[in-house]
Amino acid sequence: MPIMGTGSRRRIAEYGAPLDKSVSWRTLAADVDPVLAQCFSVTARSGCFMQAARSLNIKATRLRKQLAELETQLQCSLFSPSDNGVVLSRDGLQLHSQLIALAHERDLPVIEQPLVRLAVAESILHDILGRDLVALLRRNASVRLDIISLDSELSLRAVSADVVLWLSGADSALPGPSFAISEPRCLARLDYLPHIAKRYSRVASRPDSLDDLADFLLVQWQHDRQIDSFRAWNTLVDQRLAGVVQLHSYELMLEMIRCSACIGLLPGYMSRFDRSLIGLPELFDLPMQRQVWLAVNRHSEADAQVRMIVELINGTFNERREWFER
Repeated sequence: MPIMGTGSRRRIAEYGAPLDKSVSWRTLAADVDPVLAQCFSVTARSGCFMQAARSLNIKATRLRKQLAELETQLQCSLFSPSDNGVVLSRDGLQLHSQLIALAHERDLPVIEQPLVRLAVAESILHDILGRDLVALLRRNASVRLDIISLDSELSLRAVSADVVLWLSGADSALPGPSFAISEPRCLARLDYLPHIAKRYSRVASRPDSLDDLADFLLVQWQHDRQIDSFRAWNTLVDQRLAGVVQLHSYELMLEMIRCSACIGLLPGYMSRFDRSLIGLPELFDLPMQRQVWLAVNRHSEADAQVRMIVELINGTFNERREWFER
């Protein structure tokens, strides 16, 4: 069938006219199974099988089978061969126009997806969770997700969300969100180290004491100034009369370390996230640590979409377990 071909130009099946020439396209459209009608309409609108499958939250192979079933029922080819996406045949255009007319007459409502609010620490969102969230959206284009970046304890206390992923001190989940949450669960303990780009520091000249930092530019994310366990690093930065850059953007701080010969404080897993960076573990005697905590709003923890996000987070941290082990 035309939609099941594997080549760049799909073979047109030798269908004739619809089953009964005396039956109008309007009648045929009205008799189409709603699931098949939705698959066809979404594909026609998007002009792409992959995008249509994402919007319907199904696999592309399943979508193609559904469309093939519809073509078999109608005994016609709904798509014409093309190298530039999905193109409707003459019969496909007829069916599409009648489905649109019927939808307007019935005034069919759009099925509203529940909104899931995810509040996540900015560094965790950028380094750990971001890629898997993108993969989720690629699979499910109909999801409604509000992603809130947490860049301070104040924003954590002020936020209202369904799922919260935050950083705290090494001993407890406090401070946490101000609304009612499930029992917080610790996902990882993070060690923090000064980092530098490998290309700006050969092994022989790499700093291994605080005195060696005098010839290096230091960069600090302003959010870290609030962290009590980073006191040694913050004191070093505050004592600088020159050679310091302070930023409110975590992503820009990373870029400066990569490209400007700066030294900045980053999680110990950073050399796994970006192999161009290397940690400097010998500079400070006392460890600088934080913990990653996960909790769910008690009022929405039973929602299927919320559970899906929680499973995604747990899966992400389990896959990257070696990032956090010392």
